[in-house]
Amino acid sequence: MQKFITKVEKRIQGVMSGIDRVLFRGSLRRLTHSLGMKRYLAENNILCKQYEDHVKEISQKVKKAALEPFNQQNLLVKHVCGNDDKDRIARTFAAERGITAGDVCALSVVEMAPTFQHYKKDMEMRRRPCLTIYHYRIDPEFGWMHARIQTWFPFSFTFASMAGNG
Repeated sequence: MQKFITKVEKRIQGVMSGIDRVLFRGSLRRLTHSLGMKRYLAENNILCKQYEDHVKEISQKVKKAALEPFNQQNLLVKHVCGNDDKDRIARTFAAERGITAGDVCALSVVEMAPTFQHYKKDMEMRRRPCLTIYHYRIDPEFGWMHARIQTWFPFSFTFASMAGNG
């Protein structure tokens, strides 16, 4: 962990230490507010009223890219319900397959997430149903981990490593 902190220390705003997990959250900051989204659309010659068609096209590309490595390895790729225990599903699959390191599975679920909606001549931030993909992996050094990827703008993500739970 110290190597990582040393490598990126100029970009770190704060450090929290704990014994059970490492958590990173991120987004495309420029696209986390309506003005940034309008600039993105203008720079790409997309009218606000074309937003929904554009985001569907981009979302499909993100979904395909996120699931492809798991499909290629013949690992579980499954859509689950929001109240399903995704971690339990992934751990059960890893145990059944005898996976002790590497990719485990990818699970998708529809969750409420902040995204944009075209309203009159503006783009407004709204919480809407959004396809989210969870990647599960077992790292030899860091143990059990997952990444949560939102497939709609602003493409927020979370990465969590559960130390000692591999």
